[in-house]
Amino acid sequence: MSESKLVRLCLAAAPTLGARLFRNNVGKLQDRRGTWVAYGLYPGSPDLVGWMPVTIRPEDVGRTVALFVGIEAKRPDGGRVSEDQRRFLTALETAGAVQGVVRSVAELETVLAPWRGRQP
Repeated sequence: MSESKLVRLCLAAAPTLGARLFRNNVGKLQDRRGTWVAYGLYPGSPDLVGWMPVTIRPEDVGRTVALFVGIEAKRPDGGRVSEDQRRFLTALETAGAVQGVVRSVAELETVLAPWRGRQP
């Protein structure tokens, strides 16, 4: 399966798993004048970004907040995570975001599962 097909499958599955995800293309292109224009969040940022609404439990105040989600999609047959991607995912993890590398929709479900029970 190609990475682009996996991304499409994950985007379709995300709402059923309690997440709202968007495709994050990152790169550069030249405009008509030859000027390079960067697009996307940041080099190394995940293929899919978005949020999961979660309810902070009573001991945490009792309000609903959006938890940032960053998912890096890779081909099941050996797509590799770059060093920039690894650093970005580590920063997300350190900040408390939901993050992970997935090679299937089942892996996406595994990454999101710990937070599904905390949804409003």
